[in-house]
Amino acid sequence: MSVDWLGFGYAALVASGGIIGYAKAGSVPSLAAGLLFGSFAGLGAYQLSQNPNNVWISLITSGTLTAVMGTRFYNSGKFMPAGLIAGVSLLMVGRLALKMMEKTHEK
Repeated sequence: MSVDWLGFGYAALVASGGIIGYAKAGSVPSLAAGLLFGSFAGLGAYQLSQNPNNVWISLITSGTLTAVMGTRFYNSGKFMPAGLIAGVSLLMVGRLALKMMEKTHEK
């Protein structure tokens, strides 16, 4: 069993983004969303660490953040924070898709 360090790093990035949003702008929705999605990403990383085939929580979390933050980035044109989180989330979706493809080729 290997630890999903990239997944835990992603979870920390998402959670810290919510905390920074609250600290800079006093945004309670940013804090709540950051901590909620960061927690789900952390749970997904934990599950991947326990079982490399268990990608669903990580995939749903990163896919949702890709869509939501990608839309915010498209509408605002601001890279921080929406563009950064959308880009990193998209990379996570790609990484998880590769894991799923590896799993199907092993059978």
